[in-house]
Amino acid sequence: MKLKNEKREILIIILILIVQTLVFIIAGINKSYIHMDEAYSLGLASYHRTEIQENEDFYNTWHNKEYYEDYLEVDSDEQNDFSQVYENQKNDVHPPLYYLLLRIAMGFSVGSFSKWPGIILNIIIYGFILIFIYLIIKKILENTNNCEKKSAIIALLSSITLASISNVIYIRMYALATLNIVATTYYHLLLLDKRNNDFKLLLPIGIFALFGTLTHYYYLFYLVMLVIMFIIKYVKEKNYKQLGKYLITILLAGIISLIIFPYSIKHMFFGYRGKGAISSLINVSKFLINIFEYILIIDVYIFNNTLFIILLIILFLIIHKKLKGKKYSKTKNKYIKYIALPTFFYTLLVSILSPYITLRYIVPVSSFMFILVIYSIITLSDNIFKEKTTNRVLICIYLLILIMPCLTNRVIDLAIGEKCRQEQETSYSSKSEIAEKLISETNLPINTITKFTDMSIYDILLYIKDYKLEPEVLYSNKRNIVKIIKENSNLPALYIFDSNHNRFLDDIILFTYINESYIAKDIKCSEEEIKQITLEKNTSNGVLIFINDGQNNDNILSVIKNALDLKNVKYLDRLDSCDVYLVK
Repeated sequence: MKLKNEKREILIIILILIVQTLVFIIAGINKSYIHMDEAYSLGLASYHRTEIQENEDFYNTWHNKEYYEDYLEVDSDEQNDFSQVYENQKNDVHPPLYYLLLRIAMGFSVGSFSKWPGIILNIIIYGFILIFIYLIIKKILENTNNCEKKSAIIALLSSITLASISNVIYIRMYALATLNIVATTYYHLLLLDKRNNDFKLLLPIGIFALFGTLTHYYYLFYLVMLVIMFIIKYVKEKNYKQLGKYLITILLAGIISLIIFPYSIKHMFFGYRGKGAISSLINVSKFLINIFEYILIIDVYIFNNTLFIILLIILFLIIHKKLKGKKYSKTKNKYIKYIALPTFFYTLLVSILSPYITLRYIVPVSSFMFILVIYSIITLSDNIFKEKTTNRVLICIYLLILIMPCLTNRVIDLAIGEKCRQEQETSYSSKSEIAEKLISETNLPINTITKFTDMSIYDILLYIKDYKLEPEVLYSNKRNIVKIIKENSNLPALYIFDSNHNRFLDDIILFTYINESYIAKDIKCSEEEIKQITLEKNTSNGVLIFINDGQNNDNILSVIKNALDLKNVKYLDRLDSCDVYLVK
């Protein structure tokens, strides 16, 4: 019977791995663009320096598309050279383990840029994450009926939230950081069941502590709280011998990490990110705003916009329990606090110290947030209802989580107007024209929104127009601009570049499609200058124009039209900090 149950459990895990993988592959296929930091990942793993902009010939010279592709791919002469991974990370702000794995993955597509090596690497990592998450949930629910089935469903749902899908298709180290955290947690939970520390448990704890430290420094936020809790545990039990073994394991992992990558000290305490994090500790008002913004991110991406509904359900269950006079179960779950407290501590520190308010920093603990909330519902329901009723409540919540993104997007369509949402930007001569139409056709509270951001009204409206509740880095709204650039790749491209707003790597993917391009750095945009730059280029069929922030777009476009004797301007799209036009 035991063997039969084990086979059934393995089959269940295989099935949810297949479903999970199919979801990730579909998301990967639909990923239409890359973020600046994803470009960094590819460049840091393969290029001979941290940024392509550091090349002496980068600015004020015509380049072909291969020049930019070189930053994002492994060339045949680089295939067996891994030294740049370590050297680049010395000069960057992250440890090198993820970049080494990415470099190995990129070696399977030598001589061509592809999003797939990074995505496939994360899909493989998430296979291991799901197994550990399943085992953790099973341990938490070990005294409940149908433990394996419940664990499988919760594990699957936690792996296909918008946060998890974003984590997989985002070509950064956060999927690996997630694996290190869930694996570290699982082996610590096993350690709770042991009176005497087992070498078979201490070894993987040490290995994942080492891997975690070499993946992302934020991992230490989680590990530190977990270690403090185990120190308290052993001291209370007066089990000093086991405490010594445990601490030696953690210290050895730290020492080996510093031997492998001693530059961690410089990054954490003397680098610009480290100094910025330390200064954030004393800014209380900023911290409170950060907390609020992270709660919104948690709602949208970890609970698919259902968090506040679920919290109302939990509140209802608590009130119902009080009114019925039912007492909580006296059986305490000894594992929960070893997940909840490190997760809370990690989230709190990230809210204070992270340089930006964004999903990526909290995604390594997103599955634990999901599990803790669902566990709360299961625990409350089990103390109030019969098992059938509890299961019905859970099924309703699961369905709501799955369908909520579709419902939310439909509501946004109705608020903005489907016709307005679906119109192509190319039918307008400027983004201001699109914004004016949006203002006239919608009743959006723009003036209220502007009080909380430095974004212009035009950019806010365009953001709202393109907004969808979907994985953060799917970039479905960039599908159109990619298509247009590919269709016009034979036209020369001119980037009027203000170096005070340097986010070129957010735009680099488009330049890998354009045959000829020129990055004009901090030029005085005059007709003579434009004529000189394009002297030997055929602009009779038009020219693609990129203008980044901090400049007067209309004046620049007017000068370019006059200089090249062109008549029409079409606004194509807004990138992260750059507007794209077709002048012909």
